Amino acid sequence: MVTIALYNLKGGVGKTAATINLAYLSAKQGYKTLIWDLDPQGSSSFYLGVASTVKNESRKLISGEMDLADAIQVSAYENLDIIPSDISARNADILLNDMKQSKKKIASLLSSVKKSYDIVFLDCPPGISILHDAVFTGADWVFMPNIPTTLSIRSFESVLQYFKENDFDTSKLKCFFSMVDHRKNLHHEVINEFYKDKLFFKSYIPYLSDVEKMGVNQAPLETFAASSFAAQCYNNLWKEIKKTCIE
Repeated sequence: MVTIALYNLKGGVGKTAATINLAYLSAKQGYKTLIWDLDPQGSSSFYLGVASTVKNESRKLISGEMDLADAIQVSAYENLDIIPSDISARNADILLNDMKQSKKKIASLLSSVKKSYDIVFLDCPPGISILHDAVFTGADWVFMPNIPTTLSIRSFESVLQYFKENDFDTSKLKCFFSMVDHRKNLHHEVINEFYKDKLFFKSYIPYLSDVEKMGVNQAPLETFAASSFAAQCYNNLWKEIKKTCIE
């Protein structure tokens, strides 16, 4: 089982859209795929039209009051399941702070389903906290979507420095450009500069309305706009991820 976290220090960078589209493509290609929505906003859950069925379910999962397998729900798509989030996920840091070996908690919880899934995607909230330390420890890969702007790149550099200072494996950190606007010269300049760094995938995700329509359709992009340029970009990114990180 390969665990992939979609994460950024900043919000609003296309993290959840990438989670849904990459997980859908994974499932479409026959990989038994699970999304674990760790964000209190529950955006991945919303996109797939799924909600928690137990009160404070996210808190109960982290605390061990509820087994991970009992929270898994099937989506409308073959091979794609999800553990939905709710507002109680905001308490994750408080719960983990009181636990011994909190950095190993995510890996420990996922170990109970490793025989059932090929790939797990973690949709993470923005920030850096105890929860993120557990994600950085438990994930095989940490993918950071970055808008090609100065502030977004600064957040990437801050996370890279955090990895180094806290002895996290920097080799599991990979990035791709998201919300790329070809009308902006700055975007082109930043992309060209950072493509020299092997931390960044060559494939990128454009800033197009088709991606935003995922919220209206509550569905992966390929299910309603398969021939769009944005859908092709997600396909290209998935192919690159699969070749680099899965196969």
